[in-house]
Order: sequence, then structure tokens, then C-alpha cells
Amino acid sequence: MPDSSQPHGELTIQVVAMPRDTNPNGDIFGGWLLSQMDIAGGVFCRKIAQGRVVTVAMDSITFKHPVFVGDTLACYASLIRIGRTSITVHIEAWASRIYEADRRIMVTEGDITYVKIGEDRRPQVIDRGG
Repeated sequence: MPDSSQPHGELTIQVVAMPRDTNPNGDIFGGWLLSQMDIAGGVFCRKIAQGRVVTVAMDSITFKHPVFVGDTLACYASLIRIGRTSITVHIEAWASRIYEADRRIMVTEGDITYVKIGEDRRPQVIDRGG
């Protein structure tokens, strides 16, 4: 069984949660967190696709812990599968609390699927180099 105390995958982005990203309760808005995960997955997938990718599905998203203003959010991406035109990745979002930089916790995880598209915005076959 994988170690759940450490991130899995490639570190793709890091960002600090700011006051403008809060919900009415003062915690970081879940939509902001999902957008960071989506950006991380897109960065990861466009390297694989060697071109533009668009989000087509977010599955099995689980919010485990809140993110607070000042936390550093780090998103890790790992490949699940490559299809003909799509790539599915698992994204883990980990937070380092503002005054506890040596400790991080997984706050959210989920699977996101992207499709490679061309200039015409239509799906394109992913070259697997084989």
C-alpha cells in the first residue's frame, strides 16, 4: 500500500493561498483549489501530449482538509492512462501551513481527464512515439 504521508507524482505547481481566495467562512474556496489542480494537470498533460489540452472531466474529487490563507499549496500529478486523444491523471493537492513549513498534509485529491486538441479545437491523436 502506498505511503499516504508523502506526495505521489511530479510536483507541478506551488502557490500561496491569499485572502481573495476565501469563501464566506474565511477558508479557501473549493473552486479555487480545483482550479489550481486543473492548472497542474494541464501543465503535466501538455508535456505528454506535446500540444494544447483541455479539461473534459473531473472525477472522484475528495476534499479531505481545509486550506487556509497563507498556506502553500503544492499539486502533484501522476499518470493514470493515455488514450487515443485523452490523458487521465491523478492530482494530489498538499498544503504546508503558514507557520509549519516542515509539515504538509494532503488536502484534496482526484482524477482529471484532458483531451489534446488542435488549432481547430477538435480532438487530436496523441503521438506515443512508438
